[in-house]
Amino acid sequence: MWNDRRVATMVPAADIERAKMWYAETLGLKPDYEDPGGVVYKAGAGTEFWVYPSQFAGTNKATCMGFLAENLQAEMDELRAKGVTFEEYDIPGVKTEDGIADFGNGDRGCWFKDSEGNILALFESPRYK
Repeated sequence: MWNDRRVATMVPAADIERAKMWYAETLGLKPDYEDPGGVVYKAGAGTEFWVYPSQFAGTNKATCMGFLAENLQAEMDELRAKGVTFEEYDIPGVKTEDGIADFGNGDRGCWFKDSEGNILALFESPRYK
């Protein structure tokens, strides 16, 4: 029953207007739908995510949403040019160098925060090309 349902990520925002500006200016995304309960963004392959008002934005210490990258380094360079700073980790299973964690077999990832302090990721894998 659940394996054939679409899913959507829910991303909290303390300031919806600030978040909308960040997603537009930094990621180049425009809202697909908006109401007082939040904003819906469409992404690739029929996926979507919702940004909704919440006093708990930025309190999660884990990744809340990940995008698949076609060229991780090039996409990181584009984001850096827009002021994005990448997180550095040295925790069990994840060690980054210049913002990139190499998981082997061509799998790599990086993490950064949105305007609300939520942790977002970019992942590159030969499985998704």
